[in-house]
Amino acid sequence: MIHETPSEQRLQRHLRPRHVSMIALGGAIGTGLFVASGSSIHTAGPGGALIAYMIVGVMIYFVMTSLGEMATYMPVSGSFETYASKFVDPAFGFAIGWNYWFSWTACVPTELSAGSIVMKYWFPHSSAILWSAIFLVILCLLNAFSVKGYGEGEYWFAGIKVVTIILFIVVGILMIFGILSGHSTGFRNFTLGGSPIHGGGMAIFSTILVAGYAFSGTEVVGLTAGESENPGKNIPKAIRTVFWRILIFYIVSIFIIGMLIPYTDPNLLNSSIHNIAVSPFTIVFKRAGFALAAAVMNAVILTSVLSAGNSAVYVSSRMLWALAKERKAPAIFAKVSRRGVPINAMVVTILLSLVAFLSSLVGNGVFYTWMLNIVALSAFITWLGITVSHYRFRRAYVAQGRDLNQLPYRAKWFPFAPLIAIVMCIIVIFGQDYNIFLGGAIDWRKISSTYVGIPVFLLLWFGYKWVKQTKVVRLTECNFAPNEAD
Repeated sequence: MIHETPSEQRLQRHLRPRHVSMIALGGAIGTGLFVASGSSIHTAGPGGALIAYMIVGVMIYFVMTSLGEMATYMPVSGSFETYASKFVDPAFGFAIGWNYWFSWTACVPTELSAGSIVMKYWFPHSSAILWSAIFLVILCLLNAFSVKGYGEGEYWFAGIKVVTIILFIVVGILMIFGILSGHSTGFRNFTLGGSPIHGGGMAIFSTILVAGYAFSGTEVVGLTAGESENPGKNIPKAIRTVFWRILIFYIVSIFIIGMLIPYTDPNLLNSSIHNIAVSPFTIVFKRAGFALAAAVMNAVILTSVLSAGNSAVYVSSRMLWALAKERKAPAIFAKVSRRGVPINAMVVTILLSLVAFLSSLVGNGVFYTWMLNIVALSAFITWLGITVSHYRFRRAYVAQGRDLNQLPYRAKWFPFAPLIAIVMCIIVIFGQDYNIFLGGAIDWRKISSTYVGIPVFLLLWFGYKWVKQTKVVRLTECNFAPNEAD
């Protein structure tokens, strides 16, 4: 009997249906809802915020159904990078993969910093570096031994967030009808100023940008396809059910906040992880009579931060492993432990995360700020890559005479859905800080800082294309066979 060495082993399919569902659900529920929803309502009013989140929700639905069709037909751990390479251009896949790896690697120190800030609520005089180190050890332990550790961590982290939102919705509805607060609020706050929408179209557009960040992370479920027990069944189910749950959670929560808190309340604008006491969730719980609302929400925010950090370590290590398998990264990162963990890819991700964390403490943190701006655009660039890949995937599938009825999961409204998502992603990418171009003199330094992610992505794309002399793959030549490594 021949025994495989660790470097010859592959990733293992140990993620169960409950893991996959919670990973997809928890990926898009975090500080974007618990904290940033307040500033969205303050900017565009409750009606404007609802419109913005609905628009982004539709875009995400199109992105996720596109991903679902490809991930169920070809469940590989490289996911977006693999699909972009096979159905668009190897250079495009190279750029998507490295861009995604870098953005999630840079997210690790961000979440470590956020976690230390949250802990200051209970331990105001403690060391931020100490808490960051503790959280980093926790994230390493969750990811180092098996994919099951990551799955279990996400299952419980996401579970806490879901329970909190359900409790918030129940309490909010009772308050709206006066059962808890003693008097019904009616639509007085929702229509304050004569309309639920304020600031006009540009305010809604600004809120769309915020909503986009809130939904970032939903695509992580696509990377789990290569380690899911039954991806053909579990991935479509997660995408179908989780999207609607997320959309309902966001829409209903924002509606409740708009009904109970006037959009003019300055607390909505001041809400942040630095000040959990004025989170819209905390305000509502306090008004309902929960004395420990701030402490409880602080704990929930901490689970959100750890959840994001847990996903960051998992996602970045899997993407680097996939790049190495396709010879787009050093081969050493393709090594897998006996438990199916790409250990070298994980270690280098952690080390670079530490470098990024330390850079935020040196000088005025300019380098770190530029890194965060690259991250800010990454989700939209990834979604753009997914929808472009799916558009080409479906066209190539038909061009090669394949039967659409044989697809395990078939995305609806093709080709309009991916085309609409492509246009929306492009608009959001280039509209990140549209105020720069309005009014007086253009601040080129601010433009370069805000949009640095675009030239970095293009440099990766066309640099690899020039070096390797790659071409756009013809539809009749697209390879539908899964990678040998998977």
